[in-house]
This record gives sequence, C-alpha cells and structure tokens, in this order.
Amino acid sequence: MSGNAGALERHGFREPKVAYWNLSASTLYEMSLQRGEGRRAEGGPLVVLTGQHTGRSPNDKFIVKDEATAPHIWWDNNKAMAPEAFATLHADMMDYAKGKELFVQDLVGGADPAHRLPVRVVTELAWHSLFIRNLLIQPDSAMQANFDPAFIVVALPGFKADPARHGCKTSTVIAIDFSRKMVLIGGSTYAGEMKKSVFTILNYLLPPERVMPMHCSANVGEKGDVAIFFGLSGTGKTTLSADSSRTLVGDDEHGWGKNGVFNFEGGCYAKVIRLSREAEPEIYATTERFGTLLENVVCDEAGKLDLDDDRYTENTRAAYPIHYIPHASESGCAAHPANVIMLTADAFGVLPPIAKLTPSQAMYHFLSGFTSKVAGTERGLGKEPEPTFSTCFGAPFMPRHPSVYGNLLRDLIDKHDCDCWLVNTGWTGPVTADRKRMPIKVTRALLTAVLNGSLAESKWRSDPMFGFRIPVAVAGVDSAILDPRNNWADKAAYDAQAKKLACMFRDNFKQYLPYVDERVLKAADQIAKAAE
Repeated sequence: MSGNAGALERHGFREPKVAYWNLSASTLYEMSLQRGEGRRAEGGPLVVLTGQHTGRSPNDKFIVKDEATAPHIWWDNNKAMAPEAFATLHADMMDYAKGKELFVQDLVGGADPAHRLPVRVVTELAWHSLFIRNLLIQPDSAMQANFDPAFIVVALPGFKADPARHGCKTSTVIAIDFSRKMVLIGGSTYAGEMKKSVFTILNYLLPPERVMPMHCSANVGEKGDVAIFFGLSGTGKTTLSADSSRTLVGDDEHGWGKNGVFNFEGGCYAKVIRLSREAEPEIYATTERFGTLLENVVCDEAGKLDLDDDRYTENTRAAYPIHYIPHASESGCAAHPANVIMLTADAFGVLPPIAKLTPSQAMYHFLSGFTSKVAGTERGLGKEPEPTFSTCFGAPFMPRHPSVYGNLLRDLIDKHDCDCWLVNTGWTGPVTADRKRMPIKVTRALLTAVLNGSLAESKWRSDPMFGFRIPVAVAGVDSAILDPRNNWADKAAYDAQAKKLACMFRDNFKQYLPYVDERVLKAADQIAKAAE
C-alpha cells in the first residue's frame, strides 16, 4: 500500500513523493522491472547489478560513540563516528530523500518471540525492498497492524557522503547509532549491507540477555539433533547446512539462548558462483524460481543465466525466502546443539579436513577465527584467497569485545556438553596455481559421520603442531586426505608451512590471553610452544 508518507516523519523524512508500505514480493518484482532496476531471467528470478560495490565495505562502517556506547563497543575493531556527524548525515540524507519514491518494509529479526527485533527498512530501490523482505522475517498480521519498530534502517545508495562533513572515509557510509536506534547506508547498492547491519544490531543487544549471537548456519536431524556451522563467507555455511537429509534452520545468522537455537532471518543469501546442480541441488533450484533475487549474475539477452561467469564479481549471490529450500524449518527454532562445527578455508594447505576439538580448543579456534577470505566478499579482495583471523568467525559484525561472545559460547558448550569440530573446506597440499579446494563430497561424508555418530568409533591420532585429534580412517573417505602432510611430496616443506601457520595463530592470540581461562591458556600454550 502507499500514501503513508506521514508515518515516516517520526524518523525524519519530509515530503517524499510517495511511500510504498509492505508491498508483496510480486509487486516489488514488477516495480523493479518497470523502474529498470533489473531483468527477468529464465524461470523467473530477478537479476540485478550492484555497480562498483559487489561486496561489503567494512572500512566504511561506523558506530556512533556516545555515553551509552563508549564503554561497551570494541573500538579496536569498530570505527567511531561522533553524534554530531551522524546528525548531519541524517539531516542530509533526509534532504536527499525529499520528493523521492520510497519503499518501506516492516519486518522482524529473530524467530524466537522472546528475542525478536522489529525493524523498519526504508529504501529508494524496489529491489532492495524485495531483498530485505526475502531475508528478514515477516510479522504476523496482528503485529504488522500495530508495528512499532525498535530500529530503522535507511538505505539510499544514490546519496553520496562527504567525508569532511559526515566524519566518514569515502562517499560510501554505513553508520549505526544505537542511541537513536537507526542505521544509515549511503553510496552502496550492495544489499548485503542491510542484512549485516541488522546482524550487528542483534550482536550488540543480545549478549546482555545471555543470548549468544552467532555467524553460523544450523540444521536438525530426524532425531532432533542440532548442528551449528560457524564460518565466514566462502567457507560453506550455506552449502553444508542445506542437507536434504536434515531440516534447515537457517544459513547465516542465529541466536542461542535458554530455549535453544533460533534463526535471525527468514531467508538465505547464498553465493552462486559456479554453483553445481549436482553438488548443491536445493540451492541451484532457487536460481530458477520467481521471487529469487540474483545479484551480479551474468544473464544474456534471452534471459539465460551463466553461473560460471565472474565478469562482475566472484561474489554472485541469490537471495530467497528460506521456504524455497524444501526441508526448511517452519518455525526457525530448534533445540540446543549437539555438535558445534567451525568451518575454515585454509589457504596454507596445512589443516586437516576434520579435527575433533576439546572445549578449550574450541574456544581457542573460535576466538582465533582463522580462515581465508575469498574473492569478492569485501571490496579490495583479489582473485587469490587471503589468510586472515576474523575473531568469532565474524569480526566485521561484532560490536562488543570478542571475550563477551567467547565466554557466552564457552558457558553454553559446557552446559549442553556439545561435541566440537574444526572442518577445513579450503585447500590441501602445497601452494600451487592448479591446486583444488577440498572436494565437497569429502566434506559431506565427514560431516555425515559426525552427525550420525559413526565418526566417534574411529581411531584417532593427535596432531603434534595443533594438538587436536584427527581420525585415521573414515568410511567412504580416502585415508590419505585425512592427513594433510601426506599431500605434500616435500615433508620438510609441509613442516615449515605448518610452523608458519602456528606462528600466525600464536601471534594473533596474544591479544586474547588476558581474557581467557586456564583451560584455553593451556590450548594456546601448546600451539605457542610448537611454533617456537
């Protein structure tokens, strides 16, 4: 519906041309086409291009520093913006929006009614409104009729920030004010900024409620056993959780509280570059459906998609409602996890495809957050994987100090006696131009063995460098691949590479030593000594 422009005045908007409220997916789809924002592809998905921003812009993200936030934000990781700069930015963005068509969606972040966040999202692009409608949770009719937003997200990509005037770095800005309960996004058409802003908000609000916000996917087996998969973009969170034998809770963002695990979202945002119909049939099928939004996917004049073409970016994406996955949870809620899986993409070729972690080792690897960023997920990344440590497997979205999240997770793992695993979906063998990533069939076979309990019956060996346990043999998996050293003809070169990685772990973890307990210190000390 339209004509509710006056209701936006409380947020500072003045005289928009028209405000369209809570339009349906089909209406937003048609308006996107009419406005020239996208194209229809075979099967019905809407294909859009995001221009120069084909991934997030973490260097352009800010949090307002005021009396309320100053003591609680991890300022070593988050850039501060003065309240006065945010006020100027807000006023200028409101001036920009004057006389424009706006699209409004009233939505919810958080499937657990005890912890849901009502969010109003205002955009200048119809397809942005479709994106966020796909990704967040639609409230029931009673809630929508009396919707009272706890936060507002404003996305105006046509607005260009002025660093001197707005206290930012470039013409792109993502600014969060927890006191005004508002997010302002300007200068970027990449829709993922909206979804990750909501995630950042929940990451700030939930820990005081003893709820652990997690950058993870989650699924449930037939017996009700829950698994969560931590990991950064490109490590396989979405792919590995979309298992036809298990119910999908969600693919990217969850909370873990006293009632169990719950999805923050109502949709999925899957990478689709070189997506395989055979290896990932459920996700592939969404690229052929009306209502799916495809970002930066190549589409010819006849509407035929080419998922292998990366001419715009490696970070091609599909945004679709979670019910497009046939075995998705209707409630978005599940019990407490039995297995906690940490996904990493090791570009050094050192880590095994799977390792069993003690709870203290799990805390060490959670706080370390080692992986390799893959091309396209952030501005400035090249073609080759870039090794990095992203604490809590999501540092760009963590406003509080990592110890807050680490201690919460430690307590939950202890309380619910979870099994913990490190799974390498990256590379194996020496660094060469033609080496390949870990076969997805191998990773799936190993995870199946974890989730059905058969891996517990395996024989194990202890890794001399990292201390975790590695299975010697797993049914259906070539035993040679289980020991990464076997994949190096030059064993001395492997040992040197492993020591190099251990040194990186040691040096990175020094910043967390004052915040961890004796058990985690012991795990850290083992790797530090191995690195000497």
